[in-house]
Amino acid sequence: MSERTAIIASSVGLHARPAAIFTAAVAELDLEVTIAMEGEPADDAMEADSILSLMSLGAAHGDVVVLRAEGPGADEALERLVQILETDHDAA
Repeated sequence: MSERTAIIASSVGLHARPAAIFTAAVAELDLEVTIAMEGEPADDAMEADSILSLMSLGAAHGDVVVLRAEGPGADEALERLVQILETDHDAA
């Protein structure tokens, strides 16, 4: 299983707009991707393709999240997803 951490860059956290961008990218993948707050048990991870799950995660600016995926291309896919999370989608 591949795993990456990302620091939430959007100034107001993982709210509707950045969550929508992220879930759209996850939906394009042929992988199951999970997301959890750093330090939480792996069992608490949520499906990363659900905008409601992402918003209920409550990830704020500067929080660290853990992404996990398994399968062919998982490493590359997680790298792309980390880039999305580490971009401030609220910057003007």
